[in-house]
Amino acid sequence: MIIISDLEQIKLAAAEKETENEEFRSYLRQQDSAKMDAIVHQLNDTVSSAVDCTKCGNCCKSLMINVTAKEMAGLATYLERSISEVKDEYIEESAQGQLIINSIPCHFLQGTVCSIYEQRFTECREFPHLHKPNFTERLFGTIIMYYAMCPIIFNVVEQLKQELGYNKTLAG
Repeated sequence: MIIISDLEQIKLAAAEKETENEEFRSYLRQQDSAKMDAIVHQLNDTVSSAVDCTKCGNCCKSLMINVTAKEMAGLATYLERSISEVKDEYIEESAQGQLIINSIPCHFLQGTVCSIYEQRFTECREFPHLHKPNFTERLFGTIIMYYAMCPIIFNVVEQLKQELGYNKTLAG
């Protein structure tokens, strides 16, 4: 299995495969969800072990990160600051009470490495979410939004196409 991790190469390939990926997304919606989960979970395990996220950090440079109140409190403890100081400096709260990191890229990204790695937020720990069930219900985010920016997602999707024997004629 060849793993592509160069972000420029991934970005170019994503642009070239935009139509193909839209068709693949439609094709995946018609597949058995449990079967797709099993294949994607196995591919994710293989690809994730071959990709060093600390050499990339692209998710930290591009994603909006949701934070829970408990995570904000944990961050305050970790940084040895008050919750209000942490909230004022790093967190924004919506009118509905949703907490998010108030900066893209993330404040805690240093180069391509998370400076609060042991205290990172659940969304950061779980990205790119390919280990979760119901892969076929998250295709917009996975294939449309994150495919061009995450080497793990890019490689899993490309390997999934191969695993399924997918080509454009199958979708038509």
